[in-house]
Amino acid sequence: MSQVLSVTDYTTLVFDCDGVVLDSNKVKTEAFYQATLPYGEAAAQAMVEYHVANGGVSRYKKFAHFLEQIIPAHADLQHGPDMEALLQAYAGHVREGLLSCEMAPGLKALRRQTPGVRWLIVSGGDQAELRDVFTQRGIAEWFDGGIFGSPHTKDEILARELASGNIQLPSLFLGDSKYDHQAASSAGLDFIFLSRWSEVPDWKSWVEVLGISCAFEVGSLVR
Repeated sequence: MSQVLSVTDYTTLVFDCDGVVLDSNKVKTEAFYQATLPYGEAAAQAMVEYHVANGGVSRYKKFAHFLEQIIPAHADLQHGPDMEALLQAYAGHVREGLLSCEMAPGLKALRRQTPGVRWLIVSGGDQAELRDVFTQRGIAEWFDGGIFGSPHTKDEILARELASGNIQLPSLFLGDSKYDHQAASSAGLDFIFLSRWSEVPDWKSWVEVLGISCAFEVGSLVR
């Protein structure tokens, strides 16, 4: 495995949300299924498979793929909810789950351990939704560098925050998807893969082949 610095040696820590800060991957997976079910079970299941295979990508891109690619190939019905209706249905299913799902053990302890380190959320989740949920759960203030999400991509957010100086190197990205690793690497950030809640099916062979540093969960980084 590649070696990274101790978390206390970084200027900035960048966290994905789903599967890293919150145990919300299954919440999102079920929400995609329920939102697309009006098109039939085959289409909804195809959407779930696409979602899981493309962890970290925004809901906007996923529903666009659903409407443009999945419906013609899989749907029992060719007419149903449009993009806006799909997004609204999805958001309704997600919100309750985000407010009630488990938060990463050790997150508060890690915040105490890194008082001089800037924290950011860079997620595929909806930015306004994330900010509201984090505020209601009382953890928004821990992320003093900001809480960012879609419709901007992780690549766009990282590039923008690096350019503005909000993210300063050395920085560490904590993620649970292949896209997280790709985005971190492209931006020049170190990366640790967190396995506990990840939906990457072949993660053990993937991290081994690429030499990616990994940990079980956020709490594993607390010293």
